[in-house]
Amino acid sequence: MKKVLFVVLFLTLFVMTACDDKTNGAASPDSMPAEYVGKINPLGAGAASAGAEIFKTDCAACHGETGHGDGPASAGLYPAPKNLAELQKQVDDDYLFWRINTGKDGTAMVSWKGILTEEQIWQVISFLHTLQN
Repeated sequence: MKKVLFVVLFLTLFVMTACDDKTNGAASPDSMPAEYVGKINPLGAGAASAGAEIFKTDCAACHGETGHGDGPASAGLYPAPKNLAELQKQVDDDYLFWRINTGKDGTAMVSWKGILTEEQIWQVISFLHTLQN
């Protein structure tokens, strides 16, 4: 009987831990590569207008014009694109830079490294901070 109780308790704790996703699928700082942890956007809010143009060209098809994950291409994607208006409030700029730079396996989010410059990625991040829910 004690073994059964122990197994049930263990499985309950395992499920509870697995469901405790405070970042809605975002990486914890522990899982982000060290080279990205602590990166800070060197650009000011003025970079948002340049970022808006890049976003419109390269991101809006999936993430939508307002970043809510509802772009015209989103209907055919699984998992659905992230709501960036919401995500940018939940994570730091280092996380956003990492994801834009490297993409995310198992999703349609591609790596923009080598396509966008670091400055352009920071411009997009500046724009993301202007998005509203």
